[in-house]
Parts: sequence; structure tokens; C-alpha cells
Amino acid sequence: MTVSLEFLVASGIGVVTASGLWLLLRGRSYPVVLGLSLLGYAVNVFIFVMGRLWLNAAPIVAGGPAVADPLPQALVLTAIVIGFATTGFVIELALRSRHESGTDQVDGHIDGDGR
Repeated sequence: MTVSLEFLVASGIGVVTASGLWLLLRGRSYPVVLGLSLLGYAVNVFIFVMGRLWLNAAPIVAGGPAVADPLPQALVLTAIVIGFATTGFVIELALRSRHESGTDQVDGHIDGDGR
């Protein structure tokens, strides 16, 4: 039984996306931040894989038939920087919300409150 590289990468992206969605639906702010980060990582890997999975291919046209596309790599590098800044901002918002409301519940209700 052989498993292709594409199947492994697609399965990995699916697991990270499912984990991110599960964390995103949690009621506390820290798991929501982690879920957003995981979704960002899954999207980055998806964009990177859209340039095809090449083994031993040059990133710039060198006259050979196997050439990797550098555009998805540039997009992912930019997305990593933007995602890092956005994650820092969302963490600051979560800390400020915790300070203002006294709880880290996303909806503002305390567990078992019944409201």
C-alpha cells in the first residue's frame, strides 16, 4: 500500500483546519485565538501546495522542464508576516476584553450562568 505525498499533505491540511474550527467554536478567548492561528496556518500550507509539490526542482527557470513556481512561496511569506501581526493584535484584544469584562468568555457569560 503506497500513500501519495499529495494525499498526506491534503490530510494534514484537513486535520489542521478541523482542529482550528473546533478551537474557534470554543467559548473562551484563548482557544479562539489558537483556532484562528491554526486556520491561518492551514490556509498558508494550502496556498503553498497550490504551486504544486516538486522534488528537486529549481525555484527559477533554468531551462529545465521541472520548475517550481515562486509566486505561492512569496504569498505565503507575506501571509506569515501578516498573520503574526494579526495574531498579536487579536491577543491584545482578548487581554483587553478580559480586563474590561472580568471573564475570558467570548459571549461574556460565565460558565453555568444560565443566561
